[in-house]
Amino acid sequence: MLLVSIKKNNDIIESISFKGHALYDDYGKDIVCASVSSIYITTINAILTFDKDAISYNKENKVKNIKKDDITNKLLNNMVNMLKELEESYKKNIKIVEE
Repeated sequence: MLLVSIKKNNDIIESISFKGHALYDDYGKDIVCASVSSIYITTINAILTFDKDAISYNKENKVKNIKKDDITNKLLNNMVNMLKELEESYKKNIKIVEE
């Protein structure tokens, strides 16, 4: 199962991390993992388009050092909403935990 951990402080997203594999299908054929990757990459690229210093991420798929501005937070919340929609359809494959 793919675990998405979201840390918030006063409704501001402070970090997001992804761990595991959705196990919907084999690596390279998994539509759940592909969907999560597309949502993640599109969101990060959109944020970086507005401000190249607004966010950073590491090899362990953890989004951190998030700028606390309106655009960044709205885009991240949009990403979380899309991931939650995916979770509704694939409950055995993705779980979202908010702290």
